Amino acid sequence: MHETYAKSILSQKNGINVYRGCTHGCIYCDSRSEVYGMPHAFDDVEVKINAPELLKSALNRRKSPCMVGMGSMSDPYNPIEAELRLTRKTLEAVYDCRCGITLITKSARVLDDLDLLSKINARSKCVIQMTVTTADDELCRKIEPNVSVTSERAEALYRLKEAGIPTVVWFCPILPFINDTEENTLGVLDICEKASVKGVVYFGAGLTLRDGNREYFYKQLDLSFPSLKEKYIKTYGKRYVVSSPYAARLDELFYSLCKKSGIMCDNGRIFAYLSEYEGYGKQLSVF
Repeated sequence: MHETYAKSILSQKNGINVYRGCTHGCIYCDSRSEVYGMPHAFDDVEVKINAPELLKSALNRRKSPCMVGMGSMSDPYNPIEAELRLTRKTLEAVYDCRCGITLITKSARVLDDLDLLSKINARSKCVIQMTVTTADDELCRKIEPNVSVTSERAEALYRLKEAGIPTVVWFCPILPFINDTEENTLGVLDICEKASVKGVVYFGAGLTLRDGNREYFYKQLDLSFPSLKEKYIKTYGKRYVVSSPYAARLDELFYSLCKKSGIMCDNGRIFAYLSEYEGYGKQLSVF
C-alpha cells in the first residue's frame, strides 16, 4: 500500500472511494481495466489518508444532506482497513453531517462498524450492499480468494437484518461455465430470502471483459480452472460482453424466484432506492 493526500473526494453523484486498488484478488474484477487509468499496480492499494476530512468539508458545504455512496471502485473493507480504520472515520464524517450512507463490499468486516452503521440508520438511512456470486464456499475461494467466503457474507447479512439495517445483494458477475448453474441461482437467492434483502442487482448471466481485466481473468483461469481459458477464447474471442449459454434459462429462473419471494429485482428501482435520502430523523420507505 501507499498513502496519498487527495485534492477532492466526493464525486458529482456523491460517491467516494477511500482506497484505490484492492487485494481481494477476485479473478473477474472490472476495476483492473485499463480504461480507469490507474497509475499504479492494482494490488498496491492507494490510501487516501485525508478522505474523512475532505468528505466532512464537502458535505458541510452542501445546502442539504444526501446519501453518500462508498465502494464503487474499491472495497471499503480492504484488509488494511482493520489497521487503518479509514472507512470507519469516513462513516463518522457521514454521521456528523447527518447524511445517509450506502456502501458495497464483499467483506464480513462490515460488521466491525455495526454500531456506527446502526446509528446512521436510526437517524437517516444506511443500506449495505453485499456482492454474492456463488453459494459454494469452495468455489468462492477460487474466484474471490482473499475475502470473506459466502457463508461469512451470508452471516453478515443475517446480522444486518437483525440490526434493522436494509441490505441489497449484487448477484454478479455470472461466469460462464463456472457459476452459471440453476443450483447456484437457487442457493444465492435462498440466502437473499433468509436475509430479507430489499433487492438483488442482476445484470443477466454473464460478465464483461476488457483490456486489463481480461488478461488477469485468463491468467487466473489457467491457475484454478485448467483448459477453461481456451474454451473462453474459442467461444467469445475478445468480446466485451460475455454471456452464458444458459442465460435465457437462468434469467427466467432468477426473475421468477424474486417475484415469488417478493424481492425487488428491477435495477432502476433499486438504484433509485439507494440514492434516495429519506430525511433526518425519518424512517420512510419506497416499498
